[in-house]
Amino acid sequence: MNVHELSMRFLQIRNYNHETVNELLDFTKKAYIQDDICINVYRQLVRELEAQGAEVPESF
Repeated sequence: MNVHELSMRFLQIRNYNHETVNELLDFTKKAYIQDDICINVYRQLVRELEAQGAEVPESF
């Protein structure tokens, strides 16, 4: 799976287009936690999304 396929899956499941790459990052994390994607796919997607500017929010 690549970021384009992830984006299409996001649209299919959420019924709207993502506005930021951070939304896709959150969606990827949720998919991994729910065992929808394996660790290798998760790591690949996170690397691609971070390269596009996605970042984890800072903790308080």
